[in-house]
Amino acid sequence: MTIRPLRTSRDNQQWMLDLALNMRGRVQNFERDEWETPKRAHNYRMLPKMWRESAEHHEALATTAHQAGHHATAFEHYDRAIEAYRMGQHPIYYDENPVKIAMNNKLVEMVDQRSLVAPYPIERVEVPFDGSTISCLLHLLPDRRKAPCVIYVPGMDQTKEVFPKGVNNLAIARGMHMISMDGPGQGSSNLKKIRAVGDNYERAGAAVMDYLETREEVDSDKIGVYGVSMGSYWSLRLASYDHRPAALVSAVACFNPNNTIFTQSSPRFKQVFMYMAGIDDEDEFDEMARDMTVKGYADKISCPTLLVAGEFDPLCPLEDAIEVYGDLTCRKEMWVMENQFHPLWHIDNLGGLDCHHYVLDWFRSALLEDTTNEDRVAYATEGGDGPFGDCEWIPTVGPGEAYF
Repeated sequence: MTIRPLRTSRDNQQWMLDLALNMRGRVQNFERDEWETPKRAHNYRMLPKMWRESAEHHEALATTAHQAGHHATAFEHYDRAIEAYRMGQHPIYYDENPVKIAMNNKLVEMVDQRSLVAPYPIERVEVPFDGSTISCLLHLLPDRRKAPCVIYVPGMDQTKEVFPKGVNNLAIARGMHMISMDGPGQGSSNLKKIRAVGDNYERAGAAVMDYLETREEVDSDKIGVYGVSMGSYWSLRLASYDHRPAALVSAVACFNPNNTIFTQSSPRFKQVFMYMAGIDDEDEFDEMARDMTVKGYADKISCPTLLVAGEFDPLCPLEDAIEVYGDLTCRKEMWVMENQFHPLWHIDNLGGLDCHHYVLDWFRSALLEDTTNEDRVAYATEGGDGPFGDCEWIPTVGPGEAYF
């Protein structure tokens, strides 16, 4: 019997990853206190099954409510089934895996069922790209009026289904459309083998903007771009490549992935991203990852830009975030969330809300009112009144220095 070789040098830490999952209910972002899995998992290989069981439960509840005509309840259960099927397929990072394909098919089915009971239009969109398509979900205001539209650029552990949620859609509540994309390496693009390499994401994002310019509901002069986590990197690169965005938010900082995410953080990040890039050789991947930086790109961004970072985010040390902020030459603002990590959901600094709420408020000001701050750094304390309050801050660390 041939012993299967390790794919990456850090795969020998799998026992530690399983131990952390068993003890903390998480496979990454270990600073967070809440459990990530629906019930206790003892190792990584259990995750797809556990999430599938949760998804099937919500699917059954949604189907029953739907058939009984209780559309509001069905809508919420479909939302939760979507999230659980999404989480179930993600830990499987191998091409042509039948379990991944089956759960992705269920994810597609739940999205379509949710659209049947939704209180506003949710449309599937396929944007032409390199002989294939980038799959998107377009969330439209109920009256389909002409309005700004925000492009959501998900993180590496996300897909187009993760945000906005159907229930309490934060963009709709603020008078804006939103389109979420499965960019190269994400969700359905993985199954199509559209890989997260080179400038693929920038070109895919530009293609989505091309599409939005054809929609009569979208004010094409007021397109925003909102990137989260790895999407914070992709969104900065996109706005440096294509100058059509009228506003940009790069949040849950991972501005320079060539720094810590593949070397110091959970081994899961590198395992998953090698699949997203379609690269099996670790040396080849490391060579590609060296170019994953916004250095030399940030100064090319021309639209008003907001950066949002946790004070102690291990995926983007604060001194690195401050360096990126300093490199921006556009109208700019940065929010630093005191004592926060990665991601920025349910945080005390915002009274238990996600950063999404405040980011969409910023977009509303930028796109609907054409008002943003100029060169403002805010330090949002855990017990304060948030980034819109009186919390201007002069950072105590500069580029290249160590922040403690």
